[in-house]
Amino acid sequence: MIPAVHGFTSLTGSIGVKQDHPDFALLGVNTPESASAAVFTRSRFAGPSVRLDREVDLSALRGVVVVSGNANVATGEQGLADARQLRAWAADRLGCPDEQVLVASTGVIGVLYPMERMLAGMDALPAPGPADLGAVAESIMTTDTRSKCAFRTVGNATVVGVAKGVGMMEPNMATMLSFIATDAQIDADDLDRIFRAVVARTYNAVSVDSDTSTSDTAAVFASGAAGPVDLAAFEAALLEVCTELVRMIASDGEGASKLIEVRVTGARDDAQAKLVAKAIVNSPLVKTAVHGADPNWGRVAMAVGKCESETDILEENVRIAFGGLETYPVPASPERLAALQEYLGGDEVVIEVDLGIATGEFTAYGCDLTEGYIRINADYTT
Repeated sequence: MIPAVHGFTSLTGSIGVKQDHPDFALLGVNTPESASAAVFTRSRFAGPSVRLDREVDLSALRGVVVVSGNANVATGEQGLADARQLRAWAADRLGCPDEQVLVASTGVIGVLYPMERMLAGMDALPAPGPADLGAVAESIMTTDTRSKCAFRTVGNATVVGVAKGVGMMEPNMATMLSFIATDAQIDADDLDRIFRAVVARTYNAVSVDSDTSTSDTAAVFASGAAGPVDLAAFEAALLEVCTELVRMIASDGEGASKLIEVRVTGARDDAQAKLVAKAIVNSPLVKTAVHGADPNWGRVAMAVGKCESETDILEENVRIAFGGLETYPVPASPERLAALQEYLGGDEVVIEVDLGIATGEFTAYGCDLTEGYIRINADYTT
């Protein structure tokens, strides 16, 4: 059961964007001591929602409104006007200035909001009530097969995170859509610093298909209702929440049957480790080998080797293993290959690569590549 987070309200429902599924969420924070932080996609095709959000004071937000089923991207001036109208409606419901509400939208690109139908649907919704983060997680889904929610406690406070996203997925400074609510009391500058550090190790570590969305938005809201907390303990709790959400996202990748976790150690620095980890987790050959439980460790060696600008990566220093089963440089015997094939048949696969250079490390999360991914995306708009 998802615990209550004090100082928050929410409203969810159906407003006519999708058929037979909730497609609207409004999350608000209603305490004067609240603080917030947010990050967004760096896509050059960012939608009107992100463009509006980038213009406001991200430390003093009072809520976020989300539409699921329509990204409202590449829709010109009308799309921007529609996003402003959506924000104004949400701000009126939350009783705050327009500039204190984030707008987030997800779904098909290049289609205007059905504004007349949406506004009628929104006007028919009740007033916001005590926050139901589970309902928010359900309402922001698109092709997700299950809602994604995680929580931890820190001192007297609670941290609850929700997320959506299963495709068009390799975030760059943000995530698919993810919203964190906590009743901890935290200074806005500390909250921003901690959130960015956590995003770098979680949301920016996940990749389903190496494609960065036009609508990525991640935000954290702190109501302060539970009083102050130890900052290190809060960061640890937030990291656990976001890591759990990332694992949910990766394992629910479009058409996916397996979670892939790539752990790179022994790198020159963390940036090099991230580069190599992403090269492995994004490789179609690695992803399809994992899907077929094919013990072809050469696919991993190939992915490491294609980082050709990293001249300090030397073949003789690299170690490759799957779930602790070393495959290089120790020759893979028939018995070890059989054990590896059995391991790859599971629903979680850990690939371990040590570069043998220094102490840099990074863990990336992804999934296998299946026929299901092709079917979902070949028919996405039809």
